[in-house]
Amino acid sequence: MPNPVPIHAIQERWIDKFHATPDAVWHALTDPDLTAQYWAHSNVSDWQPGSSWEHRRTDGSGIADVVGTVVEAQPPRRLTMTFAAPDERGPGGPSRVTFDIEHYEEIVRLTVTHENLADAQAHLEVSAGWPAVMANLKSLLETGHVLPQAPWEMHADLRAASMAGEDR
Repeated sequence: MPNPVPIHAIQERWIDKFHATPDAVWHALTDPDLTAQYWAHSNVSDWQPGSSWEHRRTDGSGIADVVGTVVEAQPPRRLTMTFAAPDERGPGGPSRVTFDIEHYEEIVRLTVTHENLADAQAHLEVSAGWPAVMANLKSLLETGHVLPQAPWEMHADLRAASMAGEDR
């Protein structure tokens, strides 16, 4: 008869330890030290509706590559903010990102909606960028570590290879 103890020990050691909750996901989205780990930028704000937020580089320069305003903050369920480069002034205003966090039985579902994009190029960029950032966030929440390579670099490498192929 098999011994169930080792399987139970694996669950306690590896699975239960990294059980993500809506609070843990919210914290990972709003804590500058955590965003620096999985996003390579610190998201800095007090996360109150109407407050500004900045997506600051982690290289010590203090440069914010993306800025916006917190539109809605309902911890740990929903965070909405405007999203634009500091000098971007699109005719339709800044784009808008919403993070919806839902607890469902034993899992947490995080849905990212990015709306009011300026053009098809912006759509392509966020279509590659968000999955890469979320993959890194998922890894951090589940294992305590980010992925061994920045996942958005893979998209940049694929795009460069594709462009090189077009030049032939």
